[in-house]
Amino acid sequence: MARERTQQRKRGGPAAGQIKRRNCFFCKEHIAEIDYKNVNQLRRYISEKGKIRSRRITGACRRHQVQVAQAVKRAREMALLPYVAEGSEGGGGRRERGDRGERGDRGERGDRSER
Repeated sequence: MARERTQQRKRGGPAAGQIKRRNCFFCKEHIAEIDYKNVNQLRRYISEKGKIRSRRITGACRRHQVQVAQAVKRAREMALLPYVAEGSEGGGGRRERGDRGERGDRGERGDRSER
């Protein structure tokens, strides 16, 4: 009976299929330290909004992901990389504080000094 239970508890591989394993770019290229001055390389690890991408997305190993985050923070401090992305022209539904849209300052009522 004990053997039957252990055989039932065995876990198989992935049921859906193969999981693609992402390899660390820095480990492949044998890069020991990540330089904060290499902005073109660091831009790959930053999203469009300026956030640092996670290991799950970038495929970097733990050691190199920590170094990437540190290098991005240093590059931002030195003004080599932006903290946030540029404002988009399309808007996206959000308005800045105090923005009244197309109505102007007083809306359709006009200026109070006319009354």
